[in-house]
Amino acid sequence: MASSSSSSQVKYDVFLSFRGEDTRDNFTSHLNAALCWRKIVTFIDDELVRGDEISPSLLNAIEGSEISIIVFSKGYASSTWCLHELVEILNCKGTYGQVVIPVFYHVDPSDVRKQSGTYGDAFGKHEVRYMERKEMLQRWRNALTEAANLSGFDSNSTR
Repeated sequence: MASSSSSSQVKYDVFLSFRGEDTRDNFTSHLNAALCWRKIVTFIDDELVRGDEISPSLLNAIEGSEISIIVFSKGYASSTWCLHELVEILNCKGTYGQVVIPVFYHVDPSDVRKQSGTYGDAFGKHEVRYMERKEMLQRWRNALTEAANLSGFDSNSTR
């Protein structure tokens, strides 16, 4: 069990972070169903309204999870919401010892690690949109690199 502070109480076994447009109706829905079938309490953000900032309820869900599974897909880095989630997940890893498992779904882990390919394309757009917020861009880059260096699963080599 993740060590938690008095402000963080475990409510979920697993928090799923994913780009809905890419994987909601295929990989992620199957993963969620398999976890639920095994009686693993999973948080999946399928009813939240999207925006630029993460809602307090989502932050609480991330903080209140023992494990986060991050499904890196081709469009993951194009979502600022996903990138904010990722930073928070890695903060919880460092603060509470949360287990973080990356899944590289039809994307090369080195593209995530180095922000190349579709990840490089996404950052090209983010750099234009957020040119005045370089520290935020760097946090996102660092988070992607850190997460891609964790032991996980690559759909190109694991079925």
